Amino acid sequence: MNSWLDRVPVTRAFPPDLGETLRGQRGIFVIEVSTAPGCVPCADLWTKLGSLRSHYGWEVRAIGEQEAMLHSGRLGLPWIGHPVVWARPAADQNRIVPVAIGTDHAPNLARNLYLAAKMLTGVRPAVGVRALSKFTGIVGVTPTEQSRSRARP
Repeated sequence: MNSWLDRVPVTRAFPPDLGETLRGQRGIFVIEVSTAPGCVPCADLWTKLGSLRSHYGWEVRAIGEQEAMLHSGRLGLPWIGHPVVWARPAADQNRIVPVAIGTDHAPNLARNLYLAAKMLTGVRPAVGVRALSKFTGIVGVTPTEQSRSRARP
């Protein structure tokens, strides 16, 4: 698992209001995690989410496989197993945003919670996805686009 995590880029640039936004949303949003006994990535993720909970005050709760499948179904996603993390408003079980599939670095989880909070409070999903690409570097320029941009004067 550590060798897998070593390949995952760690977020180093954050929006200036990340901490303020996450602390300001405590009690408004819930983090839900599918989990299973003996799941090593689940244990790693729970440790990181526990730290984020104490830092930002968001409730973290485990959900069963049936509830996780319902979450996936609402989004039109196939059920993929454990762990999967979602953020949702505490008062609305039907508005959910996937935050992580498997374990991830704590800064990446904080960034994804921030983006989920923004999307759940009115930021258009397309804007959230662009922000995700900006702050993660996961979505980059394809080699074809790079060669075209170099050819321009």
